Amino acid sequence: MKIENIPAGIKSKSLKEARDEINQILTKLENEDFDLNKTEEMYKRLINLNKHVESLFKVKSKKI
Repeated sequence: MKIENIPAGIKSKSLKEARDEINQILTKLENEDFDLNKTEEMYKRLINLNKHVESLFKVKSKKI
């Protein structure tokens, strides 16, 4: 997934905000009964958040 495909609501998050939301989603996935539709949406958001975090790390590593 290219960076351009990451929704704007995710691209605007800081590293801490993205990490916090990832932790919230993982907690929900671990603790709730699975509704397949809801789980699929959370998983897609989790993937987008992860891609965003990766892109932030790439930018920061180039500055080092």
